[in-house]
Amino acid sequence: MKLLNSRKGLSTVVTTLIILVVSVLLASVVTFYAINVTTTRVQEESLFLTKPHVWVNGSSSPTQYMGAIMIINTGGRDVALDKISVRGQECPWENVYYTTTKEGISADLPYVWIPPEAEKGSITIGNRNYTFTKAGGDLTLKSGYTMILYIRYPDSISINDIGITVGITVFTSSAQYYKEVNVEAVEASDKNIATWRPIP
Repeated sequence: MKLLNSRKGLSTVVTTLIILVVSVLLASVVTFYAINVTTTRVQEESLFLTKPHVWVNGSSSPTQYMGAIMIINTGGRDVALDKISVRGQECPWENVYYTTTKEGISADLPYVWIPPEAEKGSITIGNRNYTFTKAGGDLTLKSGYTMILYIRYPDSISINDIGITVGITVFTSSAQYYKEVNVEAVEASDKNIATWRPIP
């Protein structure tokens, strides 16, 4: 009888603390579960820009201006390249030539002049020939693949820009990637010069 009439029990403060701790633990478990589900199911976009170049060939007449960059898709999903700009100025797709490969490329990108009428051709990079095609619009780069871009007449580069740092920016639908490079002078005696070989 004394047990039923006893008024002893947990105080209000202790009861409130227990409810708060349980609520926080439950919220934490739900949050970690949601993060785990979203990170495993949603693949991130990630591009790595390397080997950038902007060349000025003052020994030719008229002066030739070329740019180049290598883009590696290190993310878990395919991406579409919406736009390429040099020093903030968009490069028309008809001046962009590209190739894609699954293999890694350790050699640096050589200077090559691509004539305006060119549609398709090959360039030797390192010890291998790569076939380049004129871009007709947005480009797609698969996950794990590498793309090399050559850009004819990038921005409004002039011979006075030699030695100046300019930026190359690659735009996708959800991000932009930026790489700086110094404008280089090209001489006929330079070793790192490739030849553009047209492909019918």
